[in-house]
Amino acid sequence: MRYQRFGGHVRAKSRETALAQGVRLNGLASFWAASVVYASAFLKPQGRLGFVLPAESLSVSYAAEVRRFLLNRFASVRLVVFEDRVFPGVLEEVVLLLAEGSGGARFFEVHQARNLDGLAPVEKAIWTEHKPKADEKWTPALISGPNLESYKKLSTGAGFSPLLDWGDTYLGAVTGNNGYFALRRSDIARRRLASEDVIRISPPGSRHLRELNFTTEAWESLANADARCFLFYPYRPLHESAKRYAKRGENLGVNLAYKCSVRSPWWKVPIVRKPDLFLTYMNHDRPRFVANTAGVDILNSVYGIALKHGHKTIGREFLPVACLNSVTLLGAEVVGRAYGGGLLKLEPTEADKLPVPSFQLIDSVATGIRRIRQDLSVALEQNDIAKAVDMVDRIILKDAFDVSDSDLAGLRSARELFFQRRRTRGRVISGKN
Repeated sequence: MRYQRFGGHVRAKSRETALAQGVRLNGLASFWAASVVYASAFLKPQGRLGFVLPAESLSVSYAAEVRRFLLNRFASVRLVVFEDRVFPGVLEEVVLLLAEGSGGARFFEVHQARNLDGLAPVEKAIWTEHKPKADEKWTPALISGPNLESYKKLSTGAGFSPLLDWGDTYLGAVTGNNGYFALRRSDIARRRLASEDVIRISPPGSRHLRELNFTTEAWESLANADARCFLFYPYRPLHESAKRYAKRGENLGVNLAYKCSVRSPWWKVPIVRKPDLFLTYMNHDRPRFVANTAGVDILNSVYGIALKHGHKTIGREFLPVACLNSVTLLGAEVVGRAYGGGLLKLEPTEADKLPVPSFQLIDSVATGIRRIRQDLSVALEQNDIAKAVDMVDRIILKDAFDVSDSDLAGLRSARELFFQRRRTRGRVISGKN
């Protein structure tokens, strides 16, 4: 059922039926969530339940209550996941849910099949146990057994830590109307705005954040190319030129936009802390960590990372490089979520969980990172991501942890599988498949 058609009385009724089984669904829940819970109410104690579900059921936050319900309700919970698309031309990837009995299960089991032709009878299938922590996503179930073992061992070991250990991740400033507030140099000249009326920003979007550092030279180059590198952020009392520009905004109705109308004065954008690092959160290939060496402010098209005291120097210089390792890249697919068009998105709370090299590990391999930095920059300029990752993996994973070639290949293949799934989904949406 399309989300747009799932509203009003239908949505209210679905939440009511789920609540009758002790499952509280939020307003974002899709129709399938209530259907699974509702269907379970009709089973006898040893009854069986079979459902074809969207693969998002393993990852989305609103499904956490359903995942908990399944483990509490049934004695056995099994999932069949597929490497290939089961329904060609259909947007959704799917998993097969098989649940039976009652009384609760300590874990769920997963069988991986390439496609429907390889779908073995349940009694002959090879099942892998997964014991999720409370509210933990079930996305790791999409990783094959040996590769999952390697990923868990490394991502939760002493050499890696969640990004939250490095500092705070937060959304950039929300203007309410980037077309009005984000200015070009030519706009400033035409409106005769004073230098005190604007501040420097990273332009809206994240396409320009491709390097390891966003330097003053890079910012100047964009500003000279007339990108929107300034934010209207006047001091009070306003100069005459700023008054005229604010009046122009009112004539255009900018002040009536919700974000503008709820602040006073409406033209004063509430900027956030100037970040040490940028983090792109909507990506085709990978999240990008970029050092803010230009010292500019940010809008909500990127996240900012404010590093902890004592972590700033090493974090700015080395974290963007160190995060180009196969564990972190796979971790982004595990903690993030796939969106329409095949994009990978990280919410701030998901970014906090991203496994990245720890402060102690980076400090210990800093010399090696410095040695490859120039070659790494060249590889990134040429968009040779595989070469860049290989250079970083040799230092972060092979030299520091002696990860075998086979384990490293497994981590990369697991990440590639996620990436290709998203890529296929993007082709379906664009009509190329």
